Amino acid sequence: MTSQSGNRGSEEGAFERGTGLRRKPRRRRVVAVTGANTFLGRNIVGLMEEEPDVSSVVVLDLKNARTAGPKTRFYEVDLTQPGVESRVAEILHAEEVDTLVHLAFVTNPTQATAWAHELQSVGTMHVLSACQKHGLAHLIVRSSVLVYGAHPDNPNFLDEDRALRGLHGSSFVADRLDVERQVWRYAEEQPEGSVTVLRMGALLGPTVDNYVSRWLSRRAVPTVMGFDPLLQFVHEVDAVAAVRLAIERPVHGAFNIVAEGVLPLSTVIKLAGRVGLPIPYRIFRQIASLLWVAQLSEAPPSFVALLRYLCVADGAHARDELGFHPVYSSRDAVLDFEGALRLREARLLREAV
Repeated sequence: MTSQSGNRGSEEGAFERGTGLRRKPRRRRVVAVTGANTFLGRNIVGLMEEEPDVSSVVVLDLKNARTAGPKTRFYEVDLTQPGVESRVAEILHAEEVDTLVHLAFVTNPTQATAWAHELQSVGTMHVLSACQKHGLAHLIVRSSVLVYGAHPDNPNFLDEDRALRGLHGSSFVADRLDVERQVWRYAEEQPEGSVTVLRMGALLGPTVDNYVSRWLSRRAVPTVMGFDPLLQFVHEVDAVAAVRLAIERPVHGAFNIVAEGVLPLSTVIKLAGRVGLPIPYRIFRQIASLLWVAQLSEAPPSFVALLRYLCVADGAHARDELGFHPVYSSRDAVLDFEGALRLREARLLREAV
């Protein structure tokens, strides 16, 4: 059936229906992916393998994605190395890449801040330089709603025109801010190309492993006493769908990729099958600092602000311009996470018996 469908597409590409006039067949796209071994990268490589309009997938990473197939061409590339932009530009040109999905970012805050900066900020500089040399048609960059920051004067919903204030003292978020500044400078210098920046909410679901899922996996989830901020997520399936949509629809601009609905922190903890552990703010900061230094925490003390103040994004622009309609709500994302967590814990309990 696949072969027959492909043949019909070829015939329609060769002749205008009902006229007998030959027309130029639609050129199949070539999609390059950096960060192909991240959660999003693996899924996008696998999806592009199955996409009939994509002729090849170019992986630029230290190792190939395990979802790679016959369409995938792998190039070992280290974005932290000086002069790598020339090699990347040569690859983009040789493979005739028209779309590049830049996902080479650390998933979780890390104490290896110098390395993370080299990968994210300097690595992005290399990628953008290569894209400029190549004359790339469409660039897609993953960002985060954390670039807005959690602040006491934040409105209920942050749209894409809001100032990017980040999180004070967080190198993890500072790198994302620097990446966005670079990307928009690149966009101004390359007006003939399109740039799509996806500011994603916190990913949550049954399989994704990040600082949020680790925090919610604790039996007693630490919270700031006296604060119960609204939280927002994006289901892992919807996050993948948003990147795929951005590949299919080269729309220029920044877009908040978030689920419908928000939940109080206390409700999130309850839905996850956990109990809250309220701690006074000053003590929490001290404990968070000690645990971070001891490498026993999933996030640095600067992230405590997310447990006090709002950082909730408005997804209307992504819905109206990009056509992104999340299938899962924030509540659904938490419940899917909780179901998978319960199964993992039951399996571990059986193995221990």
